[in-house]
Amino acid sequence: MNPAALFAGGLAAGLAAGTASCAAVQGGLLIGLVSPRGSPHGPSRGLPPVAAFLTGRLAAHTALGALLGLAGAVVQIGPRTRAALLVAAGTAVVVLAVRMLRRRGAGCAPAGPGPARPSRGRGCSPPDSEPVHSEHGHNGHEHNGHGHSEHGCDCAPPRSAPGRTASATRETASPGTAAAETVTRGGTRSPTLVRAAALGMATIFVPCGVTIGMEVVAVGAGSALGGAAALAGLALGTAPAFAALGLLLRTLASTRLAALAGIAALAAGLFTVGSGLRLGGWLPDFSLPQFGSPAAAAGRALTGTDGVQRLTVWATAEGFRPGIAVAAADRPVELVFRTKDNRSCTRTLAIDDHDVVLPVTGERVVRLAARPEGRLRYACGMGMYVGFVRFERIP
Repeated sequence: MNPAALFAGGLAAGLAAGTASCAAVQGGLLIGLVSPRGSPHGPSRGLPPVAAFLTGRLAAHTALGALLGLAGAVVQIGPRTRAALLVAAGTAVVVLAVRMLRRRGAGCAPAGPGPARPSRGRGCSPPDSEPVHSEHGHNGHEHNGHGHSEHGCDCAPPRSAPGRTASATRETASPGTAAAETVTRGGTRSPTLVRAAALGMATIFVPCGVTIGMEVVAVGAGSALGGAAALAGLALGTAPAFAALGLLLRTLASTRLAALAGIAALAAGLFTVGSGLRLGGWLPDFSLPQFGSPAAAAGRALTGTDGVQRLTVWATAEGFRPGIAVAAADRPVELVFRTKDNRSCTRTLAIDDHDVVLPVTGERVVRLAARPEGRLRYACGMGMYVGFVRFERIP
């Protein structure tokens, strides 16, 4: 297929469907771009780390697309492995969010009128008995023009270690500038941008439903150029949403609304963990004991003249309908998954340790060999929605 057409398809998928889908699963990683107040890597506001995140994400997706185009299914990640990676990524986001909230709760007291008073919270050093003079002649503070420190704290920073120059211990750029994020220590680049690029590259390990669909397209491209074009288009199509979310988080972290940013990141991390647990089937299914429900009756398989059972399941934006279907054990079965204008995560599903991609409108048949009594569980590519087929003994 023409690489230009594959790129356009990936770009359209990213803009139309990937914005919400990918941001929901991968957006929590953006919390790693937030620098703590008083961090030696500069204030939390600024575009360079967000740009580094997007650059790393684009590079990783392009490289993965090229590998998929060359090697096909050999380099694809199975549903169980992807579920474990989702749990790991979500856990990392939760840890970062908790650390952010703890810093907020135990950080410096906001500056106010009157004489400066040292705070006893973590992250603030008490003033030394002697005034600490910066190269600009201020008493141990970098002033922002209002008589308070740059970070809004009335705390004196710790004294520099002997022998260290001012350029190695403090930033000289104003908030929100690129220089504040790239100030060097001994001539080396700030680790902030390196960390941001690494976080962007890590998004390939937590793909959303739309990403899985484009990975299948990359495999079908049959060439490195075609596969790279498909996933590069997807990464660029979702870039505006990630840029807006990243800038919002970094801006909020520098204001009194930092707690809201931490809570949002915590929710995103827990959501990702839950998605991974559902995708892997590691959560208990509380609603399963009652299979004699109307949904189960509506989903009973019909056996054709060839002896093959056929079940029809609708993949919708709200989940799979019916959610529970019934088929006879020890007989082959065909699951017909149908869609109509479906651009949600249920367009991709993990069933029997395989990924299946459904059309936006249409159907796809999944053939299963005869199975013993028991149940078959499947889930959408993001682990948000699940469905079941119960195989029972019929006299």
